[in-house]
Amino acid sequence: MKIMEQIERGEEFNVLSDESFFVDKQRCEDICFQYNMIPPSKITERNELLRTLLGKATDSFWILSPFHCEYGYNIEIGNDFASNHNLVILDAAKVKIGDNVLIGPNTGIYTSGHSLDPVKRKQLVSYAKPITIGDNVWIGGNCVILAGVTIGENTVVAAGSVVTKSLPANVLAAGNPCRIVRPLTAEAKEECEVRSEQKERENNAYCTDRV
Repeated sequence: MKIMEQIERGEEFNVLSDESFFVDKQRCEDICFQYNMIPPSKITERNELLRTLLGKATDSFWILSPFHCEYGYNIEIGNDFASNHNLVILDAAKVKIGDNVLIGPNTGIYTSGHSLDPVKRKQLVSYAKPITIGDNVWIGGNCVILAGVTIGENTVVAAGSVVTKSLPANVLAAGNPCRIVRPLTAEAKEECEVRSEQKERENNAYCTDRV
């Protein structure tokens, strides 16, 4: 598929350049519609339907309705994944979710976006970058995870956060844009201190260059 090959190479793409792109998207929308119409009590039927859509799904997951995604086959979920109502995944690029991940309601995971150039944007030129969420991550409600982000294992993202940059493992993070609030382990504390020192050196170098 032409567009998926461009995405894998990290290139911009035009959504009008590949008809199969729309066919896959319509199939995904149909399956999501069917899934959201199945009564919540029919757990086995619901999960079996999602397994026909997702790229990888284990025997143990729980996704409350409504659920929406773009293509489905770019999504991989680990063991005991659970998401609350209204999870939206724009999976033009790969989305890998680890084991024991919890996601609160009204959360969006967006691998794709439009060009900042208004001329390109009018021509429907887009980009997509993969997203990875590690094991044991908890993402609170009303969060947004943007393209190219990796969230390390055991990390907690507070409700209402907009994650624009990758987060290390074992930290509590919050805000818009999302920033590390504090480490959750001694190892994470050391990593945060190293990151802080590195950032300070970069800031000092930036200021020195302009003296």
